[in-house]
Amino acid sequence: MKDNAGYINVEEALNIENAVFIDVRSPQEFAEDHLPGAINIPLLDNEERKQVGEIYHREGQLAARRVGLDIVSPKLPRLVSQILRAAHDKEHLVVYCWRGGLRSKAVADVLQLVGCPVRRLAGGYKAYRRYVHSFFSRELPHQLVVLHGLTGSGKTEVIKALQKMGAPAIDLEGLANNRGSVFGKVGREGQPTQKTFESLLFADLWKFRREKFLIVEGESKRIGKLFIPDSFFKAMQEGKKILLYTSLRRRVERIVEEYTAGDNGNVEELVKAVSWLKERLGKAVVEKLQGMIRQKRFAEVAEYLLINYYDPLYRYPDQPSREFDLSVEGENANRAARKILSFLEELG
Repeated sequence: MKDNAGYINVEEALNIENAVFIDVRSPQEFAEDHLPGAINIPLLDNEERKQVGEIYHREGQLAARRVGLDIVSPKLPRLVSQILRAAHDKEHLVVYCWRGGLRSKAVADVLQLVGCPVRRLAGGYKAYRRYVHSFFSRELPHQLVVLHGLTGSGKTEVIKALQKMGAPAIDLEGLANNRGSVFGKVGREGQPTQKTFESLLFADLWKFRREKFLIVEGESKRIGKLFIPDSFFKAMQEGKKILLYTSLRRRVERIVEEYTAGDNGNVEELVKAVSWLKERLGKAVVEKLQGMIRQKRFAEVAEYLLINYYDPLYRYPDQPSREFDLSVEGENANRAARKILSFLEELG
């Protein structure tokens, strides 16, 4: 059968505006990673894909295709309706599967039969993944501006304020869904896969590809179970350094607000998290802190951990320092964000 759906390569796909990307792979494949913003409308569900795969290995390609056709045929009207709804206000429709093969071809052919213009991503998800890997294997084209400061100094809050102002700021902890400490998971669901994290980071970098500077929060290479790509981490280490300094009182307030916002103040999660500090603080201290958490004496616990654990660990100044390219008082995140933007304007 002649393939009438036009191909589009990864870079062309990333550059088109007002497009919808339809991922026709199984939900399990989609969950591992996908093009940012893609919608999963699977041709085969997880069990069906497994079944077809087993037949392929046992009986060969032709038998697998026949079984796949039997499974897919009754679904086609519903799948087409779902895709048309997803694409109703978009100028471009792009479908893709694992390698740009039979699954995306089948969907594209049916869409063309009903008069819907569609393009296929050449090489499918695999080509996109190669593109992302290649991007992170090169030196980053941006200069990074990195926010440093003691725990609770407002780094993430300032990043979010900058984002609201339209500045080229990336929330790494938000992308990783983890705050990067023993308390990193408190109040949050699981982290994405490493591939998804890299895709989300790539999407932000692509969005800001014409910017000279990018603003990020200082992180270690590992955020929870995820790792920052080498080229990005290298750019962080070589970037401009901004210090955020804030009073202990305000830092305690921020930590309590951030970590106790869930059901029942996230008490059980906090009790579990603090247990990881037994080696550093001692069993007796940790048990005392756990008791205070259960009593919801959150501010006392936060202040103790700042003074006795986090501040000695990170050793950032709590006042302006010439070791940094800029020092900004961080009591008010919006005011701090505006000062950072002024600094970047001066840099040109």
